Amino acid sequence: MGNNGSAGSPGKGPGRGISRRTLLIGGGVAAAGTAALAVDDVRRVWWRMPGVEKPRKEGELDYTPARWIAASEGNWRRADRPDDFGVDRVIIHVTQGSYASAVKVFQDPAHQAATHYIVGQNGRVTQMIRELDVAYHAGNRSFNERSVGIEHEGFVDRPQDFTAEMYESSARLTAAICKRYGIPVDREHIIGHVEVPGTDHTDPGPHWDWTRYMKLVRAASTAAAEGAQAS
Repeated sequence: MGNNGSAGSPGKGPGRGISRRTLLIGGGVAAAGTAALAVDDVRRVWWRMPGVEKPRKEGELDYTPARWIAASEGNWRRADRPDDFGVDRVIIHVTQGSYASAVKVFQDPAHQAATHYIVGQNGRVTQMIRELDVAYHAGNRSFNERSVGIEHEGFVDRPQDFTAEMYESSARLTAAICKRYGIPVDREHIIGHVEVPGTDHTDPGPHWDWTRYMKLVRAASTAAAEGAQAS
């Protein structure tokens, strides 16, 4: 997938591991019963210790309408979001290829990039990475850590690829993500890959209709809020 679209270079770097100093401080603080923040930091990263893995359910979805296909572990890293990294962005991508090609490369560890979700032209949603984990999609470590990435099937220079089904389905997904993390529904927090600092990508491109999309996201957010009140 070329510079005009798809997930970006990893921008991953070393993870935020737990240092011996943090453990010593945390243990001492716990014994003294003070400095709760340091203790909380230790609690958040206990599962990163060698031989310890945070419990997970294989194939578990964050977005119920989606189906699950796992991305290669070479294209993301384990995290505990939003406890260790706050989530405040949704990043819109375009695959520069078909749905099938996107799934294939995200399953390839050599690709070194993947998004959390793919939305097809027919509106189907596939989740490939859990939202609590950091996907390598933005080409910027900080933005990887703080965002959920959504890939869209198509090419940036073909406006016909951005179907009504795709816009509507993606808007419902984005609205759900924003609700889950308290992300404002605006263009500061829902951005294109091209708007990530330091990126060399141009997706979703000039034919992505932001006015239409944001209107749909707001409508989906309102409908979800009204439905919650009615229940």
